[in-house]
Amino acid sequence: MKKRSLRLQIRRPFYENLLLFLFMGFLSGSLGAQEVLRGRVWVDLEPVYQRFVDVPYPLDTVTAQRRALEETKFYFEGMIYGWSFDYEVGERARKIEENFELHSLGSIPLSDPRLTVTDGSVEGSRFYLWTEYRPDGPQRGRLKGWEGGQVQKTQASGTGPLAGPVESSQWMDGKKEALQDAARAAVRTILRGTERNRPKEAHGFIALAEFPLYRIEMGRWVAIAQFRLDIREIVPFAAY
Repeated sequence: MKKRSLRLQIRRPFYENLLLFLFMGFLSGSLGAQEVLRGRVWVDLEPVYQRFVDVPYPLDTVTAQRRALEETKFYFEGMIYGWSFDYEVGERARKIEENFELHSLGSIPLSDPRLTVTDGSVEGSRFYLWTEYRPDGPQRGRLKGWEGGQVQKTQASGTGPLAGPVESSQWMDGKKEALQDAARAAVRTILRGTERNRPKEAHGFIALAEFPLYRIEMGRWVAIAQFRLDIREIVPFAAY
């Protein structure tokens, strides 16, 4: 699908707001040269699977930009800080249900001057946003920690519900659920490759290596992500 010209095919208010949005990002990004993280997200301007009374339809520029930035910062948080995880592998024969939980290890405020917008465009019914994040010293230390030791890199996919939640503030829940399912699959893949017998539990840390990719398939979100994984504890069934 051809990329729309912002100047010719976007309503004037959208174009003017986008220019201001990018200009403010340029001003806030005038920092010294250092390691830079980059990523791109897209927001559906006509999400027929998500309709809320308090949200304009199609999405206006302010709502689309806010959602794109919220999603962007979530992925940068996942790359820098990551999550701790608790995984009960589960086994049908023993009537043990599978359960996987993620716990965030850090956050980035939307007002962080190191989070900058570099470009934006509309293609079809999607608003695309390109951003950069310039981590500070402690954050660079965290990134370095994800590259050494027993950290393993793996790719996995997961799914999440496409239907919209009750509250508009939860608009990203389906994508987050798909990403968490992909993280579960990543941990499971590593365990299958390293453990001869199925363990009861696994605990450790996991982070994004880059922004995940999404598509819609059979009425569900599908997330494909590259992870950095550090398994710290494996509990065998023999321990119980």
